[in-house]
Amino acid sequence: MLRSALRTLLLVVGFWAVSHAAPTLAPTVSPEENDLAEKYISQFYDDVGTRNFTRRNLVPRNFSEDLESMQAFFGLEVTGVLNKETLEVMKAPRCGVSDLSPYVHFAGRPKWNKRLLTYRITRYTPDVSQRQVDATIGQAFQLYSDVIPLDFKQIYSGTADIMILFQGGYHGDFYPFDGAGGVLAHANSPGRQEGGDTHFDDDEQWTLTQRGVNLLLVAAHEFGHALGLDHSRDRRALMFPTYQYVNTNGYRLPEDDKRGVQALYGSRSQEPTKAPKPNPPPQPEPEGPTEDPEDTLPNPRDEQCSRDLMFDAATSIRGDLFFFKNGYYWRKSSLFQGIRFTKISTKWSRINTVDAAYEVPSKDAVYLFEGNQFWGIRAYAKTLVPGYPKSLTALGLPSTVSKVDAAVYVPTTGKTLLFVNRQYWSYDEARNQMDFGYPRDTARDFRGIGSKVDAVFSNYGYLYFSAGPRQIEYYLPQRRVMRVLLNYSWLNCY
Repeated sequence: MLRSALRTLLLVVGFWAVSHAAPTLAPTVSPEENDLAEKYISQFYDDVGTRNFTRRNLVPRNFSEDLESMQAFFGLEVTGVLNKETLEVMKAPRCGVSDLSPYVHFAGRPKWNKRLLTYRITRYTPDVSQRQVDATIGQAFQLYSDVIPLDFKQIYSGTADIMILFQGGYHGDFYPFDGAGGVLAHANSPGRQEGGDTHFDDDEQWTLTQRGVNLLLVAAHEFGHALGLDHSRDRRALMFPTYQYVNTNGYRLPEDDKRGVQALYGSRSQEPTKAPKPNPPPQPEPEGPTEDPEDTLPNPRDEQCSRDLMFDAATSIRGDLFFFKNGYYWRKSSLFQGIRFTKISTKWSRINTVDAAYEVPSKDAVYLFEGNQFWGIRAYAKTLVPGYPKSLTALGLPSTVSKVDAAVYVPTTGKTLLFVNRQYWSYDEARNQMDFGYPRDTARDFRGIGSKVDAVFSNYGYLYFSAGPRQIEYYLPQRRVMRVLLNYSWLNCY
């Protein structure tokens, strides 16, 4: 269903398994530039019209005719020949939505049939503060609510009409980003489930100025797609497909975009209002004291925004992230702003420090390790389970193991990985027993993360391995390192 929903918006290179006629090249075009051009045409123009290609007969398309369509779209000299002027446009940073429709709206004119749309930012960029991202995204939506009778509201939990995230490379759909300088972002047209969802490539340098990539301009462009606008041929329009900076002080929706979105939703009669401030999320009661003069370990509170911050353990608990250090934990939640800092023993009286932790959502259980024993916790109630603590040998670990360094449950495999020194074990949660053939070498099986793991947790389909202050974002299905982070970046430190 997701592939079908995105099909009309984003065409991946090689989506149709057919060949192209060889392009006509200017003498100065290199083979590398020719490859770039074929990729560009395949991604953004491979399905313009039906004159040369139908799904039934799979007649090969003609590159030169598709190139002519691209040149006409951008107001270039229409030659059907790949030249330097055409290549310059192809190399410009741009939106990831294809330039298919000859109209200002997507085929079928999809639109939202409600007056209040919710949006939620599930993952932020570290380039600007969370507060600035919230304000800028709100300002981008306000450009539209100033001219059409739609309102937009930010929520902090659950599923919103428009889900927003910042992430580079593979990020959960069929269209991974290509690194800095290429596709900046993409969005789905209005519709159920993933309709309207908007993704920003976090490999770009997001800014609020002329430097880097201006977040307001790109967000407003993508939200145009999320509301039903296609790309415009008007170079002055916000919905022109390539990125071009304009002064954003007092920025209003250009006339071409205004006419297009009002054709879908009508016009707002009242005067534009000021951009709304994001609604503050609910604030829970404090979880307990944050300091204790009898502590035997240094209080790590002042280390929260240190670039040298190291974690003892990390895990999710019903959607919140818990980061443990020296008998305390930081809690990051979508239910409240800021980071909660709490002493472990005030929450779980029998536990002083946590060496490793993991959650098994299907069991509604969390397991916390301290030395040669571990506790079970009911995730919903966050209370200790009777019958604990248990010895590490109850999991099938040898008696020589006196401490688990890190642990993580992998939902796609149903296995829990337990890291000890330079090795790891695999525990089958369904069979409640250790898998055969372990321990195995960590560095050999997880290339790129190193041999030592201090903490590891799962989030949004990725594993995050911490060793010292450094953290590796790892995509297990491809056994691939995605990027390198610092631990403190999770704790609202920008």
